[in-house]
Amino acid sequence: MSAAAAPHLKIEQVTKRFGETEVLKDISLSIPKGAFVALLGPSGCGKSTLLKIIAGLEAPSGGSVHLGGQSLDGVPAYKRDIGVVFQSYALFPHMTVNDNVRFGLDMRAMPKAEAATRVGEALELVKLGGYGERMPSELSGGQQQRVALARSLAIRPRLLLLDEPLSNLDAVLRKSVRVDIRELHERVGATTVMVTHDQEEAMSMADTVAVMAEGRILQLGTPEAIYERPATRFVGGFVGNPPASLVRALKRFEGGWLFGDTIWRPEDRLAARMDRFNRVDLVVGLRPERIAIVAPDAPGALRAEVRSSEYLGGGRLVHLDLGGQKIAVEAAGAAPKTGTSVGLMPDAGAVMLFDAETGVRLERE
Repeated sequence: MSAAAAPHLKIEQVTKRFGETEVLKDISLSIPKGAFVALLGPSGCGKSTLLKIIAGLEAPSGGSVHLGGQSLDGVPAYKRDIGVVFQSYALFPHMTVNDNVRFGLDMRAMPKAEAATRVGEALELVKLGGYGERMPSELSGGQQQRVALARSLAIRPRLLLLDEPLSNLDAVLRKSVRVDIRELHERVGATTVMVTHDQEEAMSMADTVAVMAEGRILQLGTPEAIYERPATRFVGGFVGNPPASLVRALKRFEGGWLFGDTIWRPEDRLAARMDRFNRVDLVVGLRPERIAIVAPDAPGALRAEVRSSEYLGGGRLVHLDLGGQKIAVEAAGAAPKTGTSVGLMPDAGAVMLFDAETGVRLERE
């Protein structure tokens, strides 16, 4: 690999144990300069521990971390030139905004004139020019988060780490600050790694998403690739808002597939896809927005019973029972009445097929 192609951040076979518990299991990840990567996964999957190891707040049990071609083994956190934004913001309540942003520069003994210039530039970047003399208590949650960002950017870090940066904001403010952070990244271009359990945040903000579970990276790719081509049943059922419905199907020897007590004879192209693996047991992944509600006796339709529906503004999310299994479908118009039977017609090209035992996707484009 040439120097130009070398990754800016390289994580090699990192493990972490707390006593007998292995929290990270052989994690390897290469991140190019200027990228925005999200570590996405449920609570307890190891993503925050990995972030702390990169920052120098935890030591790995095994493996190594390199930044800019240099090993970080044994390098203390304050010498790594890494900016960290915590979910709690961690602003000093007795300091003005200017003093909070300047804190890292003061720790580096930067001359006052240069530090003042850096502080002003950082506050302008986060759209808080003119707020320097205010106290944190005078700011909204979103403004406090932007001050924390400015403090990290003022030191001009080699790497910016965001630890659940939006989790303390309300739903409306989260979306606004999400856009602010993405636009800031476009302007500054700082290599960024963000930890989040919110797949909507990861998919909308990051260039690359690493989906984690049980201490491992299950899939690494663009948001589009993660959504359209999930590598495992877990990824398919975790990513998406709402996520894919995952239903078990058993092959009937006289033809068709059995979902609980519901028989399905899919249209020819989809039937050929399902039959080509010679399995008697599959997990079928269905995206709610890629299913049409049709008449219950329509050819190729799955027969299901309506259980409830949610009004989402632009449409409704209809919850149904499919042979004893739950499934969700997005409906643009009025939802069918609870208790009625309907037909579900999946978009054949969007149906995902997974191995029922291993959870691995059977078709890997």
